[in-house]
Amino acid sequence: MSTEIKPIALPGTHQKFLNWFEKQNFPTSLRILDVGAGHGAFSKTLHEMGYQVSACDLFPEAFHYDQIECKKVDITKDFPYESGSFDLVIAIEVLEHVLDHEVFFKEVNRILNPGGQFLASTPNILSVKSRFRFLFTGFYYSFKPLELTNYNGLQHVNSRTLDQYNYIAIKHGFQAAEFRVDKKQRSSTWLLVLIMPWIFFYPKVKKIKPIHNDPNLLMGRLLFLSFKK
Repeated sequence: MSTEIKPIALPGTHQKFLNWFEKQNFPTSLRILDVGAGHGAFSKTLHEMGYQVSACDLFPEAFHYDQIECKKVDITKDFPYESGSFDLVIAIEVLEHVLDHEVFFKEVNRILNPGGQFLASTPNILSVKSRFRFLFTGFYYSFKPLELTNYNGLQHVNSRTLDQYNYIAIKHGFQAAEFRVDKKQRSSTWLLVLIMPWIFFYPKVKKIKPIHNDPNLLMGRLLFLSFKK
């Protein structure tokens, strides 16, 4: 197909995710499922790199890469794949669109081979910028008031912390996530300078383990998560 297939995610997200993916040196023999594949931009990239790629989306009619079949999948329900069908499952900017992560993580674990991995990206609601946004608006970074009768699956309906994702992942057979961020936000960096005493001393006073005060979490825009089965 000659038509350019563009990513749906924020500009630069696919390239940053690809850079992170390439650093892990996965063999091209892996069977990969691209969940929430959109128009097929990342599926196409992986296919051209030599990977065995399958794709699925709630709206497969929007998938434009004709070298791969895109199946219709509602990720809040059972997936139409046999157990152990894949070595790697990828979900770029999907988690925030899903109300029921319990079913999602359970099904991803089921269709992965033992030792398989689940790679995902999602907005980092733990950044200082996001925390300030919530303080003044009640909405985290990348979230806004919902259209309350719109159930098309395209809105950001679920904002979770790294700790909450780990809780769900471990419950459904994964290890806690290894994480990276796509880039550090200048706004979060400057805001961190302003509130640094509070953000580091307050947890000590309240005797709360500051697991969410990792510098990458405080300054990163998007979270890249790797869950191993």
